[in-house]
Amino acid sequence: MSATPDDRPLLRRLFERRSLEELAPIPKALTYAALMGWTFVVLFPLYWVLVTSLKVQIQVDAGPYYLPFVDFQPTLDAWNFMLFQNNTLWPYVNSIIVALVSTVLALIIGSLAAYALVRIRFQVKLAAIIAFIVLAAGVIVAVSVFAVPWPAAVAAALVLFFMILGTIGRRFKAALGNNDIEFWMISNRIMPPIVAVLPIYVMFQNLKLLDTQIALISTYTAVNLPIVVWLTRDFFAGIPLDLEESAEIDGASKLRVFFTIALPLVRSGLAATFMLVLILAWNEYLLALFLSNANAQTMPVLVSAQNTTRGPQWWYMSVLIVIMIVPVIVIAAFLQKHIARGLMVGAVKG
Repeated sequence: MSATPDDRPLLRRLFERRSLEELAPIPKALTYAALMGWTFVVLFPLYWVLVTSLKVQIQVDAGPYYLPFVDFQPTLDAWNFMLFQNNTLWPYVNSIIVALVSTVLALIIGSLAAYALVRIRFQVKLAAIIAFIVLAAGVIVAVSVFAVPWPAAVAAALVLFFMILGTIGRRFKAALGNNDIEFWMISNRIMPPIVAVLPIYVMFQNLKLLDTQIALISTYTAVNLPIVVWLTRDFFAGIPLDLEESAEIDGASKLRVFFTIALPLVRSGLAATFMLVLILAWNEYLLALFLSNANAQTMPVLVSAQNTTRGPQWWYMSVLIVIMIVPVIVIAAFLQKHIARGLMVGAVKG
C-alpha cells in the first residue's frame, strides 16, 4: 500500500508534524541535537576522569591533553600504584560492605515503618515523648558527668519510663498522629549533618566502636532511614486495600500480607529507593571522616587523602574515582527496568 502524498508547502512540511507519532524534520533534528549536547555534558566529565588516570604529573600540569596517543602517551603508572602498591583494596571492600549492608537494613526497616504508617493508625501520647526526651538527656548527663556505667543508666531510664507511662502518662490526652510522625522523621534530614557528628563520635568512642564497620553501618542506616520511609510510603499507599483485606480474611497475618503481597507489588519503587540510598551511602564523606581511620576507611575518605601537602594528585584521584563509579553503574544497569518503573509510580493518577 503506497503512502499518501503530502501536498503541504515545504515550510509546513519542515516545521509541522504530519501525525502524532512522528516529529517534523526540523523539530526532530533540534531534539536530537539537544540530546546529543546533553549526552556530551554528562559523559565528558567521566571521559576526562578516565583520561586523567592515564597521565603522569607532568602531563596533568602541562595540559590540557584530551586524546591519548595523540596529545600524550598514556601510562598505567597511576593504576599500578593505586591498585598494587597503595592500600586501596581494603577501603574499597569497606565501602562495598558498609554501603550495601546499611542500604539493605534501611530498606527493610524503612519499608516496615512506611507500611505501618500507611495501614495502622498511631496515637503517640505527648507525655510519653516528653518523658523519653527527658530521660534520654538524663542518661547522657549521668554517663558523661557522673561517670555512671551506661548499661545501668539505660536500665534505670527504661524502668522510670514505663513507670511514667503507667501513672502520669495516662492523665494526658494530647497525642501525635501518623502525619506528625512522618513529618518528624523527614525533618531529621533538615538538620545539618555536622551538628550530629560530634555526639555520634562521642557515643561510639564510649562504646569502643570507633573505626569499625559496625559504627558506619548503624549510622548510615539511621541517617538514610527517613528517606526510605518518606519514599516508600507513597508506594504502599497506592496498593488497593481490598487485596490485603482478602488475604487477612483467609487467615494471613499482617507480616505475611506485607512480605507476600505488599512488597512484590512495590518492588519497582523499592528498587528506585534502593539505588538512591545506595548512592547516598556510597558517596558519604563527613561521617566516614569522623568515624573511621585506618581499619574502616571508605573510598570517599581515601580520595580526599590524595590532596596532600604537594597539592591535589589528580592522577591518583582519577583512578580511585573510576573504580568507585563501576559498582554503581553495574547495579544501576541491573536494576534499570525496575528503577524506571519506580520513578513513574505516582506520576499518573487514575
